[in-house]
Amino acid sequence: MELDKAYDPKSAEEHHYKRWEESGFFAPEINQDPEAKPYSIVIPPPNVTGSLHMGHALQHTIMDSLIRWKRMLGYRTLWLPGTDHAGISVQRKVVEQLKKDEHKKPTDIGREEFIKRAWAWKEQYGNTITEQMRREGASVDWSRHRFTMDESLSLAVRNVFCTLYDEGWIYRGLRIVNWCPKDRTVLSDLEVKEETKKDGKLTYLKYPVKDSDQTITVATTRPETMLGDTAVAVNGSDKRYKDLVGKTILLPLTNREIPIIADEYVDAEFGTGAVQITPAHDPNDYLVGERHNLEQLLVMNLDGTMNEAAGAEFDGMDRFAAREKVVAMFDELGLLEKVDDYEITLPVCERCKTVVEPILSEQWFVKMDEMRPRSRHYA
Repeated sequence: MELDKAYDPKSAEEHHYKRWEESGFFAPEINQDPEAKPYSIVIPPPNVTGSLHMGHALQHTIMDSLIRWKRMLGYRTLWLPGTDHAGISVQRKVVEQLKKDEHKKPTDIGREEFIKRAWAWKEQYGNTITEQMRREGASVDWSRHRFTMDESLSLAVRNVFCTLYDEGWIYRGLRIVNWCPKDRTVLSDLEVKEETKKDGKLTYLKYPVKDSDQTITVATTRPETMLGDTAVAVNGSDKRYKDLVGKTILLPLTNREIPIIADEYVDAEFGTGAVQITPAHDPNDYLVGERHNLEQLLVMNLDGTMNEAAGAEFDGMDRFAAREKVVAMFDELGLLEKVDDYEITLPVCERCKTVVEPILSEQWFVKMDEMRPRSRHYA
């Protein structure tokens, strides 16, 4: 038998790991003692689109140490591996591949074909993490490996969801969400990053007060959203606007009448001390609208274009083009007070860097205030 001149850890480790895996040494069934205590750990599933980083290496080392220790103590151990479908990330990968290889968009091939290609992408490129874990020497039971879109797991999710709904624990309601117009999806707060834009603008728009020669000026960084205004708010303690509270505004460009309301949310020191209230396009405005029972007027489509509710002149127009047009039309009407340079902080999608749009959407919620005490009781 001829030995290598130098020890090759790569070939040795791969050889031994393959033998361990094929022999079922990591499965709980290796311990056939019916009296043995069970011990299991479920790996928080990493995204199928990614690769392991130092954080994964650290937690895997700790979990592997615990599993191997318990296994040596005679426990029936199960370290359960899995990967997460990472829906948005996979979608972006397939979209990029489709554009590069075939110069097509997802709408060109249809939903069923797109899903088929997403699965194909996962099968071809989604094994990086599992191979890295094998190289780590992780003693997981690969025979029980799970993917979050496996039919058995999808069935379990639907079953739990329906059970919670039937028992009244979950409900549906309209709320402001972080919406990415490019990826066409809701983003969690963790998926939204902030970028500072030094060349932003603060636009001062004058709104005529009905049956008077007065106007009230609002300052905004998003002029296009004024098409969805359902009120103008001032602080009740602001003496400048004391006589205007309760009066009606003729909202320019829309032929709608909206009220002037008083709400403590308004910072009298910012801008003019009067703010537009657009409940369907701003989380703070949404809360003000709830308090004052204001209409929730959605004037934007999910692709970032304006919709029919914004008016015929804006219907189908990109939100940023609509912004410029609103400012130009106010100027033509003599209702543009001024435009100041202003440093703004923009919310952007962490994946595609598109400016996130706060938008009213129907979402599912869990009654945690009621569920929390019960979960503590059962624990």
